Amino acid sequence: MPERIVIEHLEKVYAGGQRALDDVSLDVEPGTFLVLLGPSGSGKTTLLRCLAGIERVTGGSIRLGDQVVADGRKHLPPERRDLSMVFQDYALWPHLVARDNVAFALRRRGHGRVECRRLADQMLERVGLGALADRYPNELSGGEQQRVALSRALVADTGLVLCDEPLSNLDADLRDRLRVEISALVREANATTIYITHDQSEAFALADRIGLLEHGHLVQIDTPEAIYYRPATPFVARFTGLAGEVPVRVIGQPSEAGAVEVVSDGFGAAQSFSARTALGWHGATDGRVMIRPSALTITAPGQESHLVGSVTDVAFRGRGYEHVVDLPNGVRISGVLAETRAERHSPIGLRLEAAGCLFFSSKSLLNGVTPDPTDR
Repeated sequence: MPERIVIEHLEKVYAGGQRALDDVSLDVEPGTFLVLLGPSGSGKTTLLRCLAGIERVTGGSIRLGDQVVADGRKHLPPERRDLSMVFQDYALWPHLVARDNVAFALRRRGHGRVECRRLADQMLERVGLGALADRYPNELSGGEQQRVALSRALVADTGLVLCDEPLSNLDADLRDRLRVEISALVREANATTIYITHDQSEAFALADRIGLLEHGHLVQIDTPEAIYYRPATPFVARFTGLAGEVPVRVIGQPSEAGAVEVVSDGFGAAQSFSARTALGWHGATDGRVMIRPSALTITAPGQESHLVGSVTDVAFRGRGYEHVVDLPNGVRISGVLAETRAERHSPIGLRLEAAGCLFFSSKSLLNGVTPDPTDR
């Protein structure tokens, strides 16, 4: 059965006073695929290690299913938490062949030798490694080793799988293929999955829900769509993919749909455009618009543009050409996709779609907003 995870006011302070987690609370429904996203040092690995029982918590509590496994007094060791873990470096036994590495998880749960072999072979077949069951880890590629590690985690059927950046050591093509396999396998197993990464595209592709961590704080937890279109803070918007950001002044009141009319003076065009008010409306008169790549369209010569600039670089991306555009006053816009190539140093116009333009007031940018991550 998939496990429910409830974390309340979790804190982790290392020796010397380094605070890795600060008042983190979350409630993960059974069967959810939750991705924890954040830069290095944000606390995501510490949170996973506290869940696994590798680290003792300093304060707060963790409940897996009906059992409290950690609080200020209690600490249940990893082997008693009934969970599986997939590590970044695979963590396979070098002296055991692939089949025995997978079967090891079953032997710990009291299965007989014949049953262990049958279930291990069955799982290796599912991940396409049936023919390699008798090979040692050093005889397997990195992708094959990671599939053995994933098989070992899933075959135990614990109901809770923790993944510690399992794809970060693989090349891009293999990473994409294994991402699909991980998604399919854990959902087929109906396991609750906590997966950490610093790669926002990986997070969006995998997650039912995404939790963003910044300096030990959980700043937002929501669906991928809500994270992308309604980021709770400027940090969330920036970390989840921007083409650029421009200073603007507000020239009208917000619409019922939550859009406000703005203009970006001194950036090559005086035409106003609409942007969504990311944090609600508080009478702001100026701020910044953060632009998602999906909001940008190159305009033909003579057409009206919201911004104009000069092409700095062009890269062919298979599905089209990706342009980097420099605006007056040094602002750079990247990731501008078009079917045709614009020449370097040529003038160019850009139109902006309101759905991908996020307005943050100057006050929110200065103060750094840290809302309740569940209040979305």
